[in-house]
Amino acid sequence: MHSWIALAPSDRQYGGMSTENLLTSRSLPIALLRARERVMGPIRAMLSDVGITEQQWRVLRVLQETGPLDPTRIAEEACLLLPSLTRILQKLNDKKLIRRKQDTSDRRKQIIQIAPKGEALIQANLVTSIAILEQIRDQMGPDRYDALLDLLNELDGSGINASLQDQP
Repeated sequence: MHSWIALAPSDRQYGGMSTENLLTSRSLPIALLRARERVMGPIRAMLSDVGITEQQWRVLRVLQETGPLDPTRIAEEACLLLPSLTRILQKLNDKKLIRRKQDTSDRRKQIIQIAPKGEALIQANLVTSIAILEQIRDQMGPDRYDALLDLLNELDGSGINASLQDQP
């Protein structure tokens, strides 16, 4: 039995966190999901109009930003699981939005690059995408928007998951 159960509700502590921080309104995972949905709603609508998914868009944006990559790196950069990426790449290839070629140093590997049609799709939707993000930035204020991105990038690079997995 946990020691905080007998305490008054406002005084309960668990692992250094008050019960207020355990409510769903103060849950980091739920807050991140809610924020993601708020941001992605208008972007999904834009992508729906051009007939691609948000995952396909992420792959195209990664390839546009970084240049040709192998599928493992694409999966890492686009936050996708490799089995999902395989299907996504096939659909993008079918739509002629990417090109595949063999790696010259290791013929077992493929290198994926954005095709001119994929580049054109990004360019055709870049103004809308930027407008969506600028609206969010304006609503939050530039300083808070930039601070949020900095905090999220810090959380992403902090190794928190690795340290949590090491605990008993």
